[in-house]
Amino acid sequence: MRRQRGFSLIELLIVVAIILIIAAIAIPNLLRAKMAANESSAVSSLRSIYTAEVSFQTSFPQSGYAANLLSLGPGAGNTTCPAAGPSIANGCLVDAVLANGSKSGYGFESLGQIPVNGANSAFTAVAVPISYNATGARDFCTFEDNVMRQNPPNIANTGGAAAAAALAAGGGWVVCTVAPWTSM
Repeated sequence: MRRQRGFSLIELLIVVAIILIIAAIAIPNLLRAKMAANESSAVSSLRSIYTAEVSFQTSFPQSGYAANLLSLGPGAGNTTCPAAGPSIANGCLVDAVLANGSKSGYGFESLGQIPVNGANSAFTAVAVPISYNATGARDFCTFEDNVMRQNPPNIANTGGAAAAAALAAGGGWVVCTVAPWTSM
């Protein structure tokens, strides 16, 4: 009788099939977990933007709320706060990554609105996934009432920073308060 060495082709195919089945189960769960983490990060970032907007309004009452998200950060082209310190153009209240409008698979915008005597008396902050069902499935927004709102999953919820800017500019807080937006 001959001694068998190694594995037969059937045994190797069975092992490969088992590995593929496990991967088919694990990969979608991993992608859903990553998407949930991105959405959680987006909500956290919007809360940071809200806090920064209130701080900006307190620090610069002549301006009211910041004109845009870039004004809440270190300013255009900067990664840290300039040596001269915060100003209306660079409030140094959020990090440079968030101030530039994209973070963790989401695009962001915050726009000051309803100017009264040159000071913005309102703002709208919006987060939109860069790629639907890959980086996120829901849009998020808030304004000066600090209630976080979500737009239910929809293929139209995509576009990143450009879509966030369009949403924020297209009606501001009114956009956040009408259906299908719901409070979280």
